[in-house]
Amino acid sequence: MPSTIRTTTLPSGEAVPVLGQGTWKMGEDFSRHADEVNALKLGLDLGMTLIDTAEMYASGGAEEVVADAIAGRRDEIFLVSKVLPSNASRAGVPAACERSLRHLRTDRIDLYLLHWPGSVPLTETVEAFDALKKAGKIRHWGVSNFDTHEMEELVSLPAGDSAQSNQILYNLTQRGPEFDLAPWSRQRGIPLMAYSPVDQGVLARNTRLEAIAARHNATAAQIALAWVMAQDGVIAIPKASRQEHVRQNVAALDIELTSEDFAEIDRAFPPPTRKRGLEMI
Repeated sequence: MPSTIRTTTLPSGEAVPVLGQGTWKMGEDFSRHADEVNALKLGLDLGMTLIDTAEMYASGGAEEVVADAIAGRRDEIFLVSKVLPSNASRAGVPAACERSLRHLRTDRIDLYLLHWPGSVPLTETVEAFDALKKAGKIRHWGVSNFDTHEMEELVSLPAGDSAQSNQILYNLTQRGPEFDLAPWSRQRGIPLMAYSPVDQGVLARNTRLEAIAARHNATAAQIALAWVMAQDGVIAIPKASRQEHVRQNVAALDIELTSEDFAEIDRAFPPPTRKRGLEMI
């Protein structure tokens, strides 16, 4: 296992791990609470100190799982949460942030994201984020599920160029962002945060990836994850509720894909040749 996880840099200059921990669908069943907490704790022990959650996940239940996992070690963590578009107004953002802070049992969120574009004017959301930052409730802010034209609109706003990340659906079966969003983001130094990097487990059963995995003494899921992390300026946030799965995710950092591997992957999962709308789940 790597003793330290390699990092990428936010526009602010802060370094964050390229492999973090997702929490989508955590907190939905209390009988799994202890396993979920222990999985996150192990991930922290192994260097995955970026944890992503959201007010939407189990209506705050996932944030409460995170609170138990980070208890006593908050200063080690780069904590990401998200506000729903329906709460993204000037008054709604601070209220939602306070709820998330209570669920997370912390005094600040390191990166606070707008979960997806909504009907509230972006300028209002950005102003609310800026106020939270000035108040010390959040350290940075960003967005999620924003396509290129939405990012263009965002950065054109006053203070809109303070966005630190865009979290999107990105994996081998959803390579659309590579056509224009990924190059646009790289040019501006805004990391993409890839959720569902193994396509909710679908890629773990892919025979083409299994053939590549055999050359690396790895699994298909590890190859899919290693491919995402090999992309410049991309942070992967797979979810793992079991400790064995956590260890497998961290071990994917040691996989060095060859040019032959990349060529084979491109044949199996061709990169986009035209613009596709950004997908989300």
